[in-house]
Amino acid sequence: MASAGFNNPYFTQEPGRAQNGYATPLTPTAPPVPPAQGVADQAQIEGMYAAPSAGTPQTGRMTYEDTIVKTVILFAIMLAVGVVSWFITLGGTLSPQSAPTLNLLPAIIGAVGTLVISLVIAFRKTAPVALTFAYAVVEGLFVGGISAFFEVVWPGIVFQAALATIAVIGTTLALFASGKIRASAKMTKIVMIAMIGYGVFSLLNIGLMMFGVLPPELTFGMRDITIMGIPLGVIIGIAVVLMGAYMLVLDFDAIQRGVRNGAPAKLAWTAAYGIMATVVFIYIEILRMIAILRGSD
Repeated sequence: MASAGFNNPYFTQEPGRAQNGYATPLTPTAPPVPPAQGVADQAQIEGMYAAPSAGTPQTGRMTYEDTIVKTVILFAIMLAVGVVSWFITLGGTLSPQSAPTLNLLPAIIGAVGTLVISLVIAFRKTAPVALTFAYAVVEGLFVGGISAFFEVVWPGIVFQAALATIAVIGTTLALFASGKIRASAKMTKIVMIAMIGYGVFSLLNIGLMMFGVLPPELTFGMRDITIMGIPLGVIIGIAVVLMGAYMLVLDFDAIQRGVRNGAPAKLAWTAAYGIMATVVFIYIEILRMIAILRGSD
């Protein structure tokens, strides 16, 4: 998510300010045209203004277009690996209904790999190309494997979760683009504290399930406990999806700052990594929330 890879000064400083040795490149202004300049020189200047804007290859700077391309590349890798992981998880078939056995090894490898690479990127504050590609691969293993498992138990759930995730992303992007929602330091602190609390809750829940403290009929542990007839997992899930949407706002805001501050082109990979990590987080939470709802019917 945004907090993992966007600690770089280019993604955090305000445009036009210097911070930690980084300064926003100034846009050069055209020198005054001498009165006696010839027609040829004037035509050359007009040609320069008529030419398309310089992109990443010409400037070496991060752009929106380049970030979008890199994000699409990472998602393409993740989806391709996800299909393979789905196939392996279902025992060599693409149909959950005809799966003879379930092999959860791809999902386990993907989960461990995702955690390790995320920690490495968090400490580095940047995501090199090799690490982002590796992250897309292990994320594909995890998403494909866990999606296949959920689809076997709750048929049709993957499509429902994917559709809901797209709706969350689209709504968040539209609100951000229209300026109706923006990142703030106060809100960011609140969300970060809430995310830490959610992480502690998740670890505690896993521990209670592993050591048999909770009854086995509670498939999702404490998340299956109901409050006024509503599963706790649904209440928490809605809050977590909203937090995930705000993390997505942080991703968009970091990209905007990076472009405005003239961040190096290589940091577009870090931005693409942040987007993918947040989207997968939202998808998994929605997947689990729908499963809890369907399980309580």
